[in-house]
Amino acid sequence: MNYLAHLYLSGSNKDILLGNYITDGIKGEDKSNYKPFVIQGVKLHKKIDDYTDRHEIFKRSAKRLSKNYRHYAWVIVDIFYDHFLAKNWSEYHHQPLDEYALSIYQFLDSRHNELPRQSQRFLWYMKEYHILYNYSKLVGIENVLHGLDTRTRFKSNMKDAIKELNEFYTEFEEDFSEFFPQLIEFVEAQEEFII
Repeated sequence: MNYLAHLYLSGSNKDILLGNYITDGIKGEDKSNYKPFVIQGVKLHKKIDDYTDRHEIFKRSAKRLSKNYRHYAWVIVDIFYDHFLAKNWSEYHHQPLDEYALSIYQFLDSRHNELPRQSQRFLWYMKEYHILYNYSKLVGIENVLHGLDTRTRFKSNMKDAIKELNEFYTEFEEDFSEFFPQLIEFVEAQEEFII
């Protein structure tokens, strides 16, 4: 799952949300300086990723892309699923998506000094381009894919994946709609996390 889903699945505990957000920015770093619930958020992020990557529905979505994008197919599906979460946001959250996104930016700004450099940079990008809200729009997804494509070490062609999203839009949305409630149930069953 990508940023919007990880943030949503963090629930109301702000330290868990912070940990879930910074996970990709602290790979291999010493985590002992972080608060216990921030570390719990990092662990939750990893559990969500592991569950998602092993799930048959997610694999089915990735298979539609694997011929053209190989191992990048998994990253692309993460982005697609955030699109469908954003598009159907009112089914999952009471707060409008644009308000939710702004509250996330404000919260992360308030804890800016606790963010690793990579997470600080991405927060600027998220705010500048209102990424969490723009996941709901196809042009927003196209922009995210283009940005990812320019940052990959090898030729990924992720910028072209908008074609497959349009071609298999119904199938991807059906996959997401079947998968996401199962992911929510999985997260809610993680008793070690107070969410």
